[in-house]
Amino acid sequence: MDLKVLLTTFGMIFLAELGDKTQLATFCFAAESKSRLAVFLGSAGALVLTSLLAVVFGSAVSRLIPANYIKIGAGGLFVLLGLWMLLFPGGK
Repeated sequence: MDLKVLLTTFGMIFLAELGDKTQLATFCFAAESKSRLAVFLGSAGALVLTSLLAVVFGSAVSRLIPANYIKIGAGGLFVLLGLWMLLFPGGK
């Protein structure tokens, strides 16, 4: 196992998750529930499963598409989604 990759991945994902909607949703569930362990296990399980799916699909896609193109595509998708949210904020 590559310790540098492990620590880099941990650090980047940890920083990216701080204050995001997943953490805020978990915060709200914990505030409403008396079973904080169930909230923790549900939240942790969901994050582990989504990470597993990302690794499996990322590995499969990287066999077909070079990593540089995947990064460009992901960046472009973030920009498009950001623009979409700015232009069409929803609500009433």
